[in-house]
Amino acid sequence: MPTFLFDEIIFGPVKSRRLGTSLGINLLPLESKLCNFDCIYCECGRTFKTKLGQKKFHSRLEVETALRKKLSEMKTNNSPPDVITYAGNGEPTMHPDFIDIIDDTLKLRDEFFPNTRIAVLSNATMIHKEKIRNALSKVDLNILKLDSAVEATFRLINNPAKGFTVAKLIENLRHFNGNFVMQTMFLTGNYRGEIIDNTTEAEIGAWLEILKKVSPKQVMIYTIDRDTPSPGLIKVSETKLKEIAARVKEIGFSAEISL
Repeated sequence: MPTFLFDEIIFGPVKSRRLGTSLGINLLPLESKLCNFDCIYCECGRTFKTKLGQKKFHSRLEVETALRKKLSEMKTNNSPPDVITYAGNGEPTMHPDFIDIIDDTLKLRDEFFPNTRIAVLSNATMIHKEKIRNALSKVDLNILKLDSAVEATFRLINNPAKGFTVAKLIENLRHFNGNFVMQTMFLTGNYRGEIIDNTTEAEIGAWLEILKKVSPKQVMIYTIDRDTPSPGLIKVSETKLKEIAARVKEIGFSAEISL
């Protein structure tokens, strides 16, 4: 199925299922995806292994200049975004100047639209680094992915870089002391002949136990909405998502469904 790459540093604003009117920022190269996951549902397509030194990142100044220009235009038009969102062609925290860029964004937000939130969509692979955690802790919505608490399913869905495990993710999430949003993609289907279903009782039970351990301030539950690089994937029903959300609420956490 067709997928796409973002071809600009700043994109949108767009209507986000989860965040409202979102002004997007893509810190990653424009010509290809850069991520340490290779999620089978990613709208940007598959991840091809490339050394970081072979990729050209947008500079900190380029990002600051582009964001200032766009926010200035939106200020003139009296059209504030609900949120400024770091997403784009891969994992934003892989940018070598991510920490400084977050500080620049906070200053620009305060200058133009103090009530606008800042969000980062991350796969949580870089949160073992204290400086990355500190930067993420500064934003309004530190949104971190966990698509399965079962190692085999996690590896099948997310195809993480070597050495990254569910156990390591849990250990690193605890450093936030609950100051993050857990985001989970629920899906079923098959991939290369293997059945995929992270909505089974075993999967949900294990996932709920992790929520208890890391105590996120909110849980975002969603399913496939756009084209994926894997044709055998199936969207989970609204009824099923509501059932999962109800179980999250039963154990004391806020849950939001995106359809």
